[in-house]
Amino acid sequence: ALCWVHEGRHYKKLSPFIACHQTILKDFLDDFWDYYRDLLAYKDSPSQQKAEKLRSEFWKLFSLQTGYEQLDERKRLTLLKISELLLVLEHPELPLHNNPAELAARTMVQRRNISYATQTLEGTQAWDTFMSLVATTRQLGISFFEYIRDRISQTGNIPFLATIIREKSALNSFGLSWMPE
Repeated sequence: ALCWVHEGRHYKKLSPFIACHQTILKDFLDDFWDYYRDLLAYKDSPSQQKAEKLRSEFWKLFSLQTGYEQLDERKRLTLLKISELLLVLEHPELPLHNNPAELAARTMVQRRNISYATQTLEGTQAWDTFMSLVATTRQLGISFFEYIRDRISQTGNIPFLATIIREKSALNSFGLSWMPE
């Protein structure tokens, strides 16, 4: 699935000079975010009827020519991504944006910039491993320090991360939309 927030950013980058194009873009962005809100509402109570309505609205929103050439081209590019952007209609449990993943990656980039990267391939691998452990323990609500101390001392008070992830994911099933037919 693709991120709707990122798709919206493409439109925000457009900067028309002509007043009528500015109005057209503003109206389109209002419709874009209204559609996004409709998708969020669909996720809360999905139905086949709502999914068909949203598919139809997607085509109307992104295929209607406005006369503002840059906007029409951008809309054409969005139409090409229909299957990835509307995957949520088949799998309502999917997020509409990937901002949490973006924020996790940003943390790694910031630390890399501060430390001026690593000197060796082994250093890069160790850095990536530890950054991944920090992010994973944080998401699971486990103290990274306590987790590392438990592993080094081999006391085994904290289960392996894979075990914790399996247990938590069993509580949050993906839903029937992912079950094989």
